[in-house]
Amino acid sequence: MAATPIDNGPGSSSGPGDINDVRFLTVAEVATMMRVSKMTVYRLVHSGELPALRVGRSFRVTEDDVQEYLRKSFYSAG
Repeated sequence: MAATPIDNGPGSSSGPGDINDVRFLTVAEVATMMRVSKMTVYRLVHSGELPALRVGRSFRVTEDDVQEYLRKSFYSAG
């Protein structure tokens, strides 16, 4: 008997943009990555400058969103 693939509905593909490929970071991890305080990260999240997902009482930020924020915020002096 051959195994039949299970369809988990829309969005269950394993292609680009798959939720399984997303890496979520804690506020502390984002702060360490950006070399700022956790309070600075909370301010960015609350102001809407850095998108975040609320999980219970804490926030999670995707690694891609952190990279995008840093890319947009990069300032070339000189």
